[in-house]
Amino acid sequence: MTTIPHTASHQAPSREELEALRQRYRAERKRRVRPDGVAQYQATDAEFGYYAADPYVAETEAADREPLHDTVDVAVVGGILAGARLRQRGVGSVRIVETGGDFGGTWYWNRYPGIHCDIESHVYLPMLDETGYVPEWKYAPGEEIRRHAVRVARRFDLYEDALFSTSVTALTWDETTGTWVVATDRGDAFRATYVVTATGTLSTPKLPGIPGIEAFKGHTFHTSRWDYAYTGGTPDGGMTGLADKRVGVVGTGATGIQVIPMLAQDAGHVHVFQRTPSTVDVRANRRTTARDVGADREGWAHERRENYLRIVSGEPAGQDLVADRWTESAGLLEKLLPSFRRQGDRETFEAAYEAADAAKMNELRARVEQTVTDPDTAERLKPWYRYACKRPTFSDQYYDAFNRDNVTLVDTADTHGIERVTEHGVVVGGTTYELDCLIFATGFSVGTSGVLSGKLPVHGRGGTQLLHAWASRGPRTLHGFTSNGFPNLIQMGSLQNASSVNFTHVLDEQAVHAAALVAAAEAEGALVEPSREAEDAWLAALAEDAPDHEWFHAECTPGYYNREGRGRPNGPTAYPHGAHAFHRLLKRWREDSMTEVLQPRTPTKDR
Repeated sequence: MTTIPHTASHQAPSREELEALRQRYRAERKRRVRPDGVAQYQATDAEFGYYAADPYVAETEAADREPLHDTVDVAVVGGILAGARLRQRGVGSVRIVETGGDFGGTWYWNRYPGIHCDIESHVYLPMLDETGYVPEWKYAPGEEIRRHAVRVARRFDLYEDALFSTSVTALTWDETTGTWVVATDRGDAFRATYVVTATGTLSTPKLPGIPGIEAFKGHTFHTSRWDYAYTGGTPDGGMTGLADKRVGVVGTGATGIQVIPMLAQDAGHVHVFQRTPSTVDVRANRRTTARDVGADREGWAHERRENYLRIVSGEPAGQDLVADRWTESAGLLEKLLPSFRRQGDRETFEAAYEAADAAKMNELRARVEQTVTDPDTAERLKPWYRYACKRPTFSDQYYDAFNRDNVTLVDTADTHGIERVTEHGVVVGGTTYELDCLIFATGFSVGTSGVLSGKLPVHGRGGTQLLHAWASRGPRTLHGFTSNGFPNLIQMGSLQNASSVNFTHVLDEQAVHAAALVAAAEAEGALVEPSREAEDAWLAALAEDAPDHEWFHAECTPGYYNREGRGRPNGPTAYPHGAHAFHRLLKRWREDSMTEVLQPRTPTKDR
């Protein structure tokens, strides 16, 4: 393995160090690239369906209602923000269809020990101004976030007509009535004038396709469906059921970073199966007061959120109101964002970026050395890739956990992950690690829920299926929300839209836009549907200044950012100037050009 010359983390790396880093990064990437790419994961259905079952609602409770065959103004597939913003626009008949047993989305499912958000609560939690709530922590625990989702739902009367423990199975446009028929797995077939899909990207558990998982005779579950009946305790710890148990954890991303220290405190022994270490920076969580964040001023949360988005989008903002490791590293995080812009020639930019990146990564690797006492364990915990290759994580307890006698790190990089699971444990490098409990902290399948997954067929004009219409030329939208041939269908998500490390802010802006589209159509007695020319113009705008990220992602360690080492998808996928600029664009468009998507409510074969 290449030896990396020592450079203090605050110093610019030398040419020798940069070349050594390049070699080390390539070598470490090669250890982890698998020939099966994204196919290394398997769906949590059929024989593995129990990994996705809802542990918070009894099966009999979820089934206790009759199918609906009525009509509503708007059907929202997931997403309380769309429902809340529609209510603000005066839409009374809003029905939210939610797979979970209550509101909360990701925070309904994720209730594992140690769970917190990694974006400051005062910019992460939406609608703080509207609800008058001030978060209690700089980085809120999951239960505080889940309770806030419930608070928003109650504030805007979203429980009134919600369908919980229900999944939409098909959306079909009925030309004769100008409505969508919404079919569900509970036998519903109701109608809606408008449909807003807001299924999110973090709801379906991701399970590695390790041979023999089904043979394991110990206890097993996914972190997004934590089994407190087995472990005991709460998200705050106290898992007395694990006191004499040998526990294996698969996954060391954002979830594993939070779970593992909690397990280390309570379990008899913890084996951490790691393929790629995360970057783990300082979290420095603390309780906050209204005075700390200026919550005595009207509109304080909006101001703080806009300030944060400007900074992480690479725009000047003056004062940094949040001042955390995200805003501190905003220059490096450009690689995560569509706002990334090269200044000057590519070679000059890449050299400057590489030097800054190396300095940051040296700082993070030095943190491992300073904290973990065993040199071999510390070396295996060091991340060898560029900062923006994987989503950064933050913890003040993670590395300390590996100084405990009851925690063992098992590096699986050379075997490209766990080789197999047996009846009694996990095999890596020919060694069997016997376990009583196996926990998968492998996150969610990004992009495998909702319309884009193919699991929710959408049939528009003439019975055309949405994904079939996009099969030859790729997705076609206006601003990522609407598509020709699919009237009154409004999609929320990151496709041809905007992205940010604070995705709840993006989703809230999308909800505002979706509600405005519905309100405008209602006021004009029209359909919401863009022309093909409008789609063409938007696709051209996305492609015109789209940054070339391929050179960067091709060198990254495998992960969901680069499709497990396969590179980014072809074609423009997001607005190239960043989320803050995109929100300004949408606002101007609503003021000046929204009538271009309002079509007469008359049957037509082609628009």
